[in-house]
Amino acid sequence: MIDDLDLVQAHDLMNLYGSTSPLEEVRLRSVNLDWRGPAITLRVDVSGFPDELPQEWRTAELDTVQCHLKFLSVEVFSLSGWNPPAPPTSLMAEPLGKNRRVRIRLEGTGLNLRFTSHESVHVGHVSAFRIAPDGTDGGPHLFLRNLDRRRYRTIPDAEEKTFYERI
Repeated sequence: MIDDLDLVQAHDLMNLYGSTSPLEEVRLRSVNLDWRGPAITLRVDVSGFPDELPQEWRTAELDTVQCHLKFLSVEVFSLSGWNPPAPPTSLMAEPLGKNRRVRIRLEGTGLNLRFTSHESVHVGHVSAFRIAPDGTDGGPHLFLRNLDRRRYRTIPDAEEKTFYERI
């Protein structure tokens, strides 16, 4: 269950969705492996679109919320069958019983991602956008955080380390 994760800095998502977790089903957009951690940052579209929106989002006709999930102390990583843009899939976290470790699984049509990590997961770079007819997310993004809003209008290329490695 996703409830087995300790979400850190998740107030942006919680302000949008309230007590309902939008992380039960996600669409995986990117995977960033950080050797210094070892850590993994997943960029995901979350399920559903919130009823309560920032004013800027209301007028922009957006339909999808996206965020980064940074997992720390990652081990036993496996990824296969991923051909983006993949359809939404379940995000599952299973407690391993010691040292606050969990097994993370994203399994669905054309995607099998598994790894173990610490149960604390950092949430950041929350944005909204209009999904393209082909399922891509390359258009304009409106970010919640002021710094992100000033720096980015779209999702930056993978070489932008400050975006993908810092939450």
